[in-house]
Amino acid sequence: MEINLKCGERIDIVPGSNLKIIQNKDRFSYGTDAIFLSNFAKVKGQVIDLGTGTGIIPLRLYSKYKVEKIYGIEIQKEVANMAIRSLELNKLSEKIRILNMDLKGLPNEFRKSTFDVVTSNPPYMKAGSALVNSGENFAISRHEITCTLEDIMKVSEYLLKPGGKLYLVHRPDRLVDIVWTARKYNLEPKYMQFVQPKAYKKPNLLLIECSKGGKPDLKFKDPLIVYNEDGSYTEEILRIYGMDKEK
Repeated sequence: MEINLKCGERIDIVPGSNLKIIQNKDRFSYGTDAIFLSNFAKVKGQVIDLGTGTGIIPLRLYSKYKVEKIYGIEIQKEVANMAIRSLELNKLSEKIRILNMDLKGLPNEFRKSTFDVVTSNPPYMKAGSALVNSGENFAISRHEITCTLEDIMKVSEYLLKPGGKLYLVHRPDRLVDIVWTARKYNLEPKYMQFVQPKAYKKPNLLLIECSKGGKPDLKFKDPLIVYNEDGSYTEEILRIYGMDKEK
């Protein structure tokens, strides 16, 4: 299918798949955190991705699990449009649907307890905790301007079926906020994995699975190490990106 690309856009391959994605390196593109989250999440049934950006997480999840239906929620019109055109490019508009809206309005779109899985790569920075990037797209994506951690937890509790799973990627320095807010909304942390640049470096990302109405029983997965000591990618990272097949 022929897709008209806008200025600065290009078509890339979704890591670990045969799918394609439209990106704009100067305005908005996915990061490693989205790839790690889509690898960490175990999905089935009805799935919704909050703050989907250009749709990288739905595309990765569909490629891996061929789930029934995935919704991607994105408040930025230009970015949502990129995601929609990526779905058209892959002929997946019937399987993945992008909604250009504020996630706080989702209770008006869906009935309570509709989804089996919620995923989210939310803004990491608290409002007022750091300098805001001058680019609006980057600011909304990185700072809690239009969406807070509590917004994510509150709407996830509404959307998830009992026993449904929330998968989140965030910063380790927000861990206490994450656990406290999750429990406030009946989302019990069940599994956690830290991401470390190297084996001897402190973690710079965390991945967490919460279960709606789950019992307290948090388990830790082995940390995900990104680089070997010589700066090359570890075997696990190569596997996640589908690069191990090139050996």
